[in-house]
Amino acid sequence: MAVNFETALSQTAAQVEDALNRLLPSKVGDRLQEAMRYATLGQGKRIRPFFVMQSCKLHGVAEARALTVAAALEMIHCYSLVHDDLPAMDNDDLRRGLPTTHKKFDEATAILAGDGLLTFAFQLLADGGESPALIAALAKAAGPDGMVGGQMLDMQAQSTGFASLEKISAMQQAKTGALFEFACTSGPLMAGQDASALRTYAKHIGLAFQIADDILDVESSAEALGKATQKDKAKGKKTFVDFLGLERAKVEAARMVAESKLALIPYGEKADVLHQAADFIISRQK
Repeated sequence: MAVNFETALSQTAAQVEDALNRLLPSKVGDRLQEAMRYATLGQGKRIRPFFVMQSCKLHGVAEARALTVAAALEMIHCYSLVHDDLPAMDNDDLRRGLPTTHKKFDEATAILAGDGLLTFAFQLLADGGESPALIAALAKAAGPDGMVGGQMLDMQAQSTGFASLEKISAMQQAKTGALFEFACTSGPLMAGQDASALRTYAKHIGLAFQIADDILDVESSAEALGKATQKDKAKGKKTFVDFLGLERAKVEAARMVAESKLALIPYGEKADVLHQAADFIISRQK
């Protein structure tokens, strides 16, 4: 029987929520641990862990092992959101309809909570006996050659703007795309198998995801998204929509999705859920 994407995503979200609740430290009265849990639990669609679980399933990796890697990746993603929301960066008061961590607690606690999530994620992988190659791949995706470097490019663009479509694409590939790539290639990396097909898939859906975000920023509302909209426009920072126009941006996102599906041909029907996931990237409403 074919698996429905929304069902699979919901099931993964529940699994990851349970794992995070179990794995995150929870000492009563510990303000740092409370902030780490606040920033992580009950948050989001868990799309990156979903790709970890599907990638691992395609390559025969045990579910329990995959779930630990998925939870670690989500901790890193949540840390990045906590830091992105800080006044020194995006200065947001809302995240998914709730006060951001620095608003719920304070700036110092939010910074330390992010630091705690980042480092604890790698502790989990090391304690779980994951290979140095996998840990290094995640470190590269999260670090100066990946997400952090992309965030720096994004911050610089707040004063200089993006000079070209190529520049904004490079920023996206680092800030958003690197973690998507790790998520999608984690299965073959853990199984010691070829990751090239899923790497291509990830690069295309990562770009489609960011373009879709920029489209939602124009077409949706703060209430629907659970966060402020059109902040880039207010800062004079160009987005994919600015470079391409709204309709061309939609066409480009759809083209990226089509390209991502072509990369899945080697997996045949086993990758049906990943086909559906690619469609979700550009049809989501938040």
